[in-house]
Amino acid sequence: MPTVPRRPAAQRERDRLQTRRLRAAELFAAGVHQAAVARQLGVSAQAVSVWHARWQPSGPEALFSRGPSGPSPRLSDAQLATVEQAFLQGDHAWIHGEVWTLERVALVIERLTGVRYHPAWVWALLRYRLGWTVQRPKRRAAERDQAAIDRWVTERWPQILQTPNGAEPAWSSSTRPRSAWRPTSAAPGRPEASRPP
Repeated sequence: MPTVPRRPAAQRERDRLQTRRLRAAELFAAGVHQAAVARQLGVSAQAVSVWHARWQPSGPEALFSRGPSGPSPRLSDAQLATVEQAFLQGDHAWIHGEVWTLERVALVIERLTGVRYHPAWVWALLRYRLGWTVQRPKRRAAERDQAAIDRWVTERWPQILQTPNGAEPAWSSSTRPRSAWRPTSAAPGRPEASRPP
């Protein structure tokens, strides 16, 4: 299974910049002047000059992205694929418990590949190279009776929401008095109540 680039946003930015440089190479090949290329692509004349100097002897291949900067990952893509397959198969009898913590994941990685990771780096590995996200188990009581809960919601809860016939709902504001105006439905033959000015 191919892994996600280490930093997907950075990879997208590198691809975007490479596309712009390759467009400049097309314009150079068409004979467009450097100043016009800079205006058309919205970049500085210095950048276009550097691109032109790299493009002239080697062609468009000289403007390809050189890949991510920084150190290379401690786990190769093949090792990471092995680790991912081991997690997906779930055959780790020596790991006790159902919840996978970062420390446990680090232990599995170390046993499978011999590479030791700090738990903080394990999170980055899972998130950015494998594309995994946090999955938290739902906390529910073991004694939970879903049928009883559903019955209560359909039978008892509507009774609680209703007010007794003729009773006024309680007033919850302690700072604002209740308004004297209450809309009433008009009885047959009587005009509808209107709000006082």
